[in-house]
Amino acid sequence: MNSDIAPDQYSHCKKWIRFYLDFCRKYTHSYTDAKSLLLFLEKLKKKKQTPSQQSQAKKAVELYYSGIEKLESSPEHPVSHTGVREDIKVFDSKAKADPWYIAIDSIKNEIELRHYSKKTLKAYSLWAEKLRYFTKSKLPESLTPEDVKAFLTFLAVKKKVSASSQNQAFNGLLFFFRHVLKKEFGKIDGVVRAKRKPYIPVVLSRKEIDRILQNLHYPYDLVVKLLYGCGLRLSECMKLRIHNFNFDHHVITIHDGKGKKDRTVPLPESIRDDLKSQINKVIALHDTDLKDDYSGVFVPDRLEKKYINAPKELIWQWFFPAKELTFVSETNEYRRYHLHETHVQKAIKRGVGKSKILKRASAHTFRHSFASHLLQANYDIRTIQELLGHSDVRTTMIYTHTIKSRTLKEIKSPLDL
Repeated sequence: MNSDIAPDQYSHCKKWIRFYLDFCRKYTHSYTDAKSLLLFLEKLKKKKQTPSQQSQAKKAVELYYSGIEKLESSPEHPVSHTGVREDIKVFDSKAKADPWYIAIDSIKNEIELRHYSKKTLKAYSLWAEKLRYFTKSKLPESLTPEDVKAFLTFLAVKKKVSASSQNQAFNGLLFFFRHVLKKEFGKIDGVVRAKRKPYIPVVLSRKEIDRILQNLHYPYDLVVKLLYGCGLRLSECMKLRIHNFNFDHHVITIHDGKGKKDRTVPLPESIRDDLKSQINKVIALHDTDLKDDYSGVFVPDRLEKKYINAPKELIWQWFFPAKELTFVSETNEYRRYHLHETHVQKAIKRGVGKSKILKRASAHTFRHSFASHLLQANYDIRTIQELLGHSDVRTTMIYTHTIKSRTLKEIKSPLDL
């Protein structure tokens, strides 16, 4: 640890560096970009960290930068108007010449070219970073399928990752090799596969769902009604915009679901008035925003390039808008994001706890319950597959294990015979 830190501050310094790296991974910022530190400090301020804590975090990250590469600097480090040391910017320019920096930055370009989601970008970039550490920063152009084979085996044997995590690592590194390094994997035989554990989803009864709804306040109660009533993924629900609702045809259209697929789901008639009330609230908020220094909602880059006014148009406003505007430092403007998934997850956790339900329920549990209840009501498995947006019916078949058999001869416990 750097000698600039007092021994009793070591643990605090390590903590802030860990938080900073987690922040960069979560929001796909470069670890070595001075802008990332500014964004990190803005986040701490929003989280109501004290000025002293913000200063402590800033110093820790600056020491992290200087620890990566020893800089030739003057005794007094000049500080820019942003409060970030100028030598960090020097380091950033050096870092950008690093082959791994270029390679991982290229992942972003390739992902955006194919219009993949930010979650995919985050995951694939993270697996490339982990491969870098595993190979001790071996030059990207020198990587071989054997390196990937050893890494995937390491994940299964040493890290004990799940089968889905190992598969995600494989897909991410396949993308990295094929589109960034311009190499083919070929056959990767002999990889130790992570064991796939049999999984049966947790399903709530209708009474349990009603109890949870009673313990949720606005807007989280309406979010859960859509998760359960339409079988939506949480990310799909958060990304709903005004134009997704068609009250005349009684459907909600989901754009860019998992796998970039579109689908329609029935609009629940029982919450029709709630949905219209929410739209009226969005309209009122939109009118207020337009009177202020407002640059619109976040929209896909390709849309904004084609329709420059789209961010301010009513139809593109989020159905569940965030309470506060987000300041975008790169463009010096205020934009509105949607309600954050984390807030919904925390609210659901509190609601489940207050309901005294003895099941591990999360936001995704309502989607599981949607599918299982439709299956119980004798809906065709193919119909349920389409409503859920599953590519493979085998994924939907998992729900057959969540309900009782409807054959004439049901299996009973010997105690009940």
